[in-house]
Amino acid sequence: MITRLFHAWERRLASVTTDRVVRPFEWGIDWIPNGTDREAGDASAAPDAHLQRWVDRAMADSDHYFAVSPAPDYQLDGDWLTFTSQLVTPHESNNTVHLRYFRSRRAGAPAERAAVIVMPQWNADPSGHVGLCQLLGRAGLDALRLSLPYHDARMPPELHRADYIVSANVGRTLEVCRQAVLDVRRAVKWLEQAGYRRIGILGTSLGSCLALLAAAHEPAIKALALNHISPFFADVVWSGLSTSHVRAGLDGQITLEQLRRLWMPISPFPHLSRIDGRAIQLVYARYDLSFPVDLSRDLVGEFARLGIPHRVAVLPCGHYSTGIAPFSWLDGWVLTRFLRSALG
Repeated sequence: MITRLFHAWERRLASVTTDRVVRPFEWGIDWIPNGTDREAGDASAAPDAHLQRWVDRAMADSDHYFAVSPAPDYQLDGDWLTFTSQLVTPHESNNTVHLRYFRSRRAGAPAERAAVIVMPQWNADPSGHVGLCQLLGRAGLDALRLSLPYHDARMPPELHRADYIVSANVGRTLEVCRQAVLDVRRAVKWLEQAGYRRIGILGTSLGSCLALLAAAHEPAIKALALNHISPFFADVVWSGLSTSHVRAGLDGQITLEQLRRLWMPISPFPHLSRIDGRAIQLVYARYDLSFPVDLSRDLVGEFARLGIPHRVAVLPCGHYSTGIAPFSWLDGWVLTRFLRSALG
């Protein structure tokens, strides 16, 4: 009975958003480097085959796929940090990374403090996770709240939602999520330049997936708090309540198995061994329909199978209801307590 009540509540909360758009399926080859200029002798290759070859190269050397250099133009203006993204997209506004900097009341130089990069959920507005950043500050942790690609000030005028980071365009989703990971790594470089030596990351929902990818390729990140989890990017899009409109654009054009293969570089599953040795907190919600709970449990099972030390917290709510008190208080307490303990 409790499950039915929470699922009905989750569907009501999801239905509040009425501006979701079913966008047409596209392979998105034009988003892949040299995608429109097929390799010699490969001009007739099917777009899915060409995309799969790009994915195979990315998986063979993910260090190269997610490689970054420090940004040439870090600029801190009050509480706002900006810099140019490593990955350039066709939308100029999206190519500047925006982060809000929250300083804790803890005294001392950055080398004596700890910092957490905070990655909100998909379609979070500029106020998303600000309260969580302030809570981290009260726990003595500085925070950098990152606006994901195509969110907030990065959104081009033709969009009302952040559709370009998760959509039925396969290549675009792959590369824009990659951009988010590169943005995190450039933010870490800034923190290191500022003197921070204890750096953690906190991600929620889509932000959780991207946070794990960033930590897997950024050794300076010592602690991960992952809030709403799944081993595979494609499976959440295929089965989740929040992405049913994306699934509508995919139906009849691609299978789940093929989509899982093409989105493997941005899925946590193949990168798990790379985060062994860090402090890790996993959080999922028992009645989640957007990150279906069986997927969350599968990821927890993979951590156990691989012998990667971690903590697990299970919230007695759903995905949307996590943001509503008292569940939001419980979630914030779990995440903040862990990061304060892990980073000192």
